[in-house]
Amino acid sequence: MVDKSMAEQVPVPWATGGNEGDESGEGRDERADSPDERAPRTLVRIDDGWARGIGIPGFGIVIPNLTGLFGPLGPSDALYWAGYVWFIALAAVIWQGNRGLLFAQRAHWDWFQHPVRKLSFLLAANVFYTAPVTVGWLWLWYAVAPMTFDPVTVQTVALANTICVVFVTHGYETAFLIRERSDDHLDAERMRAAKAEAELAALRAQIDPHFMFNALNTLAQLVRSHPERAVEFTESLAEAYRYLLTQRDRDLVLLRDELALLDRYAFLLRIRFGDQLTVDIRDPDDRAGRLLIPPVALQFLLENAVKHNRLDGDPMTIDVFVGRDGVRVRNPRRPKLVESSAGVGLTNLRERTTLTIGRPLEVTETAESFEVWLPALELTA
Repeated sequence: MVDKSMAEQVPVPWATGGNEGDESGEGRDERADSPDERAPRTLVRIDDGWARGIGIPGFGIVIPNLTGLFGPLGPSDALYWAGYVWFIALAAVIWQGNRGLLFAQRAHWDWFQHPVRKLSFLLAANVFYTAPVTVGWLWLWYAVAPMTFDPVTVQTVALANTICVVFVTHGYETAFLIRERSDDHLDAERMRAAKAEAELAALRAQIDPHFMFNALNTLAQLVRSHPERAVEFTESLAEAYRYLLTQRDRDLVLLRDELALLDRYAFLLRIRFGDQLTVDIRDPDDRAGRLLIPPVALQFLLENAVKHNRLDGDPMTIDVFVGRDGVRVRNPRRPKLVESSAGVGLTNLRERTTLTIGRPLEVTETAESFEVWLPALELTA
């Protein structure tokens, strides 16, 4: 890509990007010619200075030599070198003129809506602009050069120029379509990212009310049954909620911090249930400081286990095991006869995990146990 100061930039319609135009005024949104045609999309710009910088002098030098336009003239003749300037100027007029016609029609028609009209215009513009300009330019050349006007040579040059223009136009169209395709992909990615961020924000907003709803229910029961434990519960709840406030806007947090919250929350539950509940946390490879999970995920899984199982009779042990790329939380099944649920639950956590980790959590349920595998991301050095 050449420096922008060296090349003017070309607008491309019906794609995203800047909306400034080139020298022909193609930078504005315009209405289509007929009522059934939609307005073009915002124009984008590409840099074609390098192509013109190479192509114009290239055609101006190669075609005259291949078609014999110099005749008997040689490097010792001043007109020979003036001829190069003349034919390079012809190449510039043909290139710039067809370029302007191409951009003019692109502001109104695209390949998907009007392919026949677009193709017809391009071919007509290429032929009926390039051929007359070539013939007139060569007539002036033969008027000053020491050669007789040669209709066959003029016809050959006009045909060669037209063919070259068709190929260059095809190159422009291909470049524009690739750019539009790339911009469409970028737009789709931006839309997906914005949608995911909006979904994640909505899911995060559900965490605090869900946590507080259950905690206040527990506190209300303690106030009635064990007032002395209610004070201790309130102090521990304040510490846990302080953590929630600091982590609420994060997509991922360290597993080590989540395990600390889990331990505090387990303490809150033990105040209520006594020895009926045990939480066994194992991290044999000491990976908690290197793994990331969604905030409050483990606290929810512990809360979910307590919510849906009876805590009477034999103590219930909830196993939390830190693996290589995730955490397994397992509890025995002791279903309550009547259950109530706010509907947030595993659906919330599954969606948050998919959005932040890129993988959903896995649930394995049997008659004896309920197990959740929560995937994690590993911190890289």
